[in-house]
Parts: sequence; C-alpha cells; structure tokens
Amino acid sequence: MFEILPLDAAWDELIRELPGCHLLQTKEWAEIKAEVGWQAYPCVWKDASARPEAAALLLVRSVAPLKVGPRIAVGYIPRGPMLDWSDADLRHTVMADLARLARQLRLLFLKIDPELRRGTGVPGRADAWEDPVGQQALAEWQEEGWQYSRSQVQFKNTALLSLAGSEEEWLARMKQKSRYNLRLAQRSGVAVRTARPEEFPELYRMYAETSVRDHFVIRAEEYYLSVWQRFSAAGMLTPLVAEFDGQKIAGLMLFHFQKTAWYLYGMSTGLHREKMPNNLLQWEAMRAARAQGCERYDLWGAPDVFDESDSMFGVFRFKEGLGAEVLRTCGAWDLVIRPLGYTLYQQILPRILNVLRRNRNVETRQEIGA
Repeated sequence: MFEILPLDAAWDELIRELPGCHLLQTKEWAEIKAEVGWQAYPCVWKDASARPEAAALLLVRSVAPLKVGPRIAVGYIPRGPMLDWSDADLRHTVMADLARLARQLRLLFLKIDPELRRGTGVPGRADAWEDPVGQQALAEWQEEGWQYSRSQVQFKNTALLSLAGSEEEWLARMKQKSRYNLRLAQRSGVAVRTARPEEFPELYRMYAETSVRDHFVIRAEEYYLSVWQRFSAAGMLTPLVAEFDGQKIAGLMLFHFQKTAWYLYGMSTGLHREKMPNNLLQWEAMRAARAQGCERYDLWGAPDVFDESDSMFGVFRFKEGLGAEVLRTCGAWDLVIRPLGYTLYQQILPRILNVLRRNRNVETRQEIGA
C-alpha cells in the first residue's frame, strides 16, 4: 500500500529500520531544504500487515531557470528510495509508483540517487566485487525509461569505515602511515573536544578558508549554520574541533542517524598541519560515532576514477589509510517526464550554476579577506 504522509516527528522513526535509511531522508533534512524552497512529500509503502517496507522523501521545487517566464517543477529523492533492493516485486512497485507520482505532480523530471550498491572495492583490485542485485536493478531502470543523470548531486562512490571490533583492531586496519600520523598528533599536543553551538560561526569561517584554499565552492554562512544548529538540536550532530596551544586549527561535523555516522563537512586553518590534527580528529570521530551506537562511518566521497587523474584521489588515499573500504553505488538517475523541457533545462542549468559559483567564490573570499 502506497501513502503520502505528513512530515512530522514520526517520519524519522518510520524510516529508522528500513534498509538504506539515510541522514538525507530525515525530517530534519527536509526542513533545511524547505528553507530554500523545497516541498516535502514523505512516501511510504506498507506490507499486508501495515508495516513499512519502503520509503522515499521526495523533495519538489518550482523554479524559473531564466528568472522570467513559466516556472517548472523538479523532483529529487536524495539518497533514496530506501528499501530492500533484492526484493524484485517491491522494487518494481516502488519505481512504478514514483513514476506515477512524478507525472501527477507534473514534474519536469524526477531524480533519485539511492544507496543501491553496484559493488565494493576498487575496480581492478583482487578484492573488488560486483553486486548482481545492483546490476539487475539498473538494467530494469533503463528498460523503464530512467537514464543516468548528467547532473550528479551527491558522490556516487564513498569510503566506509567499519566500527566493529576494538580500538586496537581499528588501528590494525589502518595503514602504517596513518597510524604513525595519529600517534604524532597525540604526541604533539593536539587536543580534540566537542564544539559548542555558539562556536559554529567560527567553524564556518574556518570552513570558508578551507574552501578557498582547496578550490571548492560553498554556500552562504546562514545555510551551514541552519544545518548545524538543526541537527545539533535534534541530537544528530557531534561537532569536533582540534586545538593546539589553545588555538582552533581544524574541525569536522559528525552527523549520526540510526547505525551510521557521516563526515559531511571538514575544516582547517592550515596552521600546524605538520602536527596531523586531521588524523586525530578522525580517530575521535570514530570513537564518538560508536558512542552514539553507530556501526559504520561514512567518510562521504570517493573518486569516480580510482587513479591520480581524479581530483578526489588524494583525499581518498587519506580515507583509505584510515582503513576505509569502497562502496560503489548507482549514482543519480533521472526519469524524464517532459523531454523538450528537460533538454533545455540541462543546457541552461550548467551556465546558471557556473555564474552562481563564480559569484559565491568571490563572496567567500571577501568574507575571509582573501
């Protein structure tokens, strides 16, 4: 049975036990997106006993790409839908119902990017494995009219740390250099503590500095403060800050929901990098995640191509050094409802985003005086 529910406190409890339950499918994330114009449609599928067996938080936004003229509605299910993908009947039902809903809402297109596993491990290595369920589901999507999206919102691949075993076993799973750098940070007097919400503006400034130094574009300050404050108030965020001699030098935002923790935002000043504060931060994040009942720690992002041609490869080497293993997922797929409008949208959107990114980069530099 398919239903659209109200978005309330019961939603998080409903999805908590579903396969693939994710932070980006929570009520809190929908509330953040509502602040920037997205309307939530919490969808649930129940079995004959009225037990939830699948769910999807559909976000819909009406936009005017050219700032004038008719508005169009686009749909996105971040890291969803959530279900047991090995259940062929259920996955057919869910995808068919989503397609019908997209047409009823007169969407231009519907985008999904669930954590449907295509495989694990780095392709070409002996431990790489391809998931037949994921391959079959992707083949079905193509038959049903879905297409691989030119606009990938989230990382397609990620690096997962298991939190099973003792801390000694965690250390054993690390590469030698990572263990050395962790101990170096501990010996050098770096200290890690939980940050207070009133410190979030200072952590944002550190994040802005990181974005300029590492050449990536971020949103305006109020967006991040809203995210951090809302998830902190919900008990789903542990902000960590590394200090040396009383001075903040690095930080990270550790989100947690059900049995998974996520490293979504990391920041540093660039000072005392030789003391390896990020290694100690990640170690303390692992400990904090397990204290929250988490069994795995998603380090949020791995390359599309696993060699030095990919800009993510250096960051991936760091994550791999911590003992992380690669999860390769399906990426984002679009169901196109109005083909002509979709084609025009795909042509116009990148140009608009490029202008917005350039403007935002200038604003960020101004904020930190760079």
